[in-house]
Amino acid sequence: MRFDRLVAVEPTDLDIRAGEFFSLLGPSGCGKTTLLRLISGFLKPTTGRILIGGRDMAGIPPSRRPTALIFQNLALFPLMSVWENVAFGLEARGVAKAERRRRAEALLELVALAGSADKKPAELSGGQRQRVAIARALAVEPSVLLLDEPLSALDLKLRQHMRHELRAIQRRVGITFVYITHDQGEALTMSDRVAVMRRGRIEQVDTPERLYEEPATAFVATFVGGSNLVPARVRRKAGTECLAETPLGNFRARNPQDLAEGAEGLLFVRPERLRPAAGHDNRIRGRVVERAFEGPFLLFTIETSQGQRLQVQWLNEGDVHALAAEVEVGFSAGDARILPPGPLADER
Repeated sequence: MRFDRLVAVEPTDLDIRAGEFFSLLGPSGCGKTTLLRLISGFLKPTTGRILIGGRDMAGIPPSRRPTALIFQNLALFPLMSVWENVAFGLEARGVAKAERRRRAEALLELVALAGSADKKPAELSGGQRQRVAIARALAVEPSVLLLDEPLSALDLKLRQHMRHELRAIQRRVGITFVYITHDQGEALTMSDRVAVMRRGRIEQVDTPERLYEEPATAFVATFVGGSNLVPARVRRKAGTECLAETPLGNFRARNPQDLAEGAEGLLFVRPERLRPAAGHDNRIRGRVVERAFEGPFLLFTIETSQGQRLQVQWLNEGDVHALAAEVEVGFSAGDARILPPGPLADER
């Protein structure tokens, strides 16, 4: 998809399965909203096709596509009652008032808002208004519900609550949800599968678990979850593992891309996988230079004698002051990945 000379979305072949909760995850400007607008029909692809249920959408306007779109601002009509908001699309299709009311109330019950039909949107909480917008979108019986960062304006507690609400609603109605977000927590919590995007290109499509545990690129490894990374070179291969030579020493690690001996790469280890060193072959000694208390977790930074800083996350087991100034941490070969060099999530 091009806008003059700007390539907003690179050529791609993306298959979203019927009935799944699918998220497009990536930083601002990566092309995820452009993809959503291509699916909904508000943009026409420069090349290629959009198929929904096997049907080519070429020439079919947004109003006639089997899709419904929920925006960030929800766009509820403040002077209409809740049920009238839900039934708005049905009125445009010529459905009689009594039937509109019946279907609106059934949908409000589906989204846990029974008894709110005659209220105005201003009388509802942010989360309740969110559910009204969902009910209104479902009223036109779409095959695909498109959601463009609908939780971004909510506070943290409500956002976390609505993640579970959205997932529960999707399971009840059984239709395809395509969800746009830059928040990895939302994508990992709700989705059956996630596509991670960078600069108009899809880097990886996978389940949340595999995206986190088996990132395919350096960008995915640093965008989805926290990671410590160290420049490395494959010194010796041994099946799916290798011995990686780094400025901090030689470490055993997974080699998922089968990098050749002598190849340069980046060694990644998650902060929560760095544990007290006892029992681990891979060990690193350092000095604690920063500490942070986050309730259930202790976050701290250690600095090695080579000047490398590593982030460590441990479960809070009650004694938050017991950590010594000098520590030795370790990790197993299965908790480390060596990947080809590439752009990182914090690069602009």
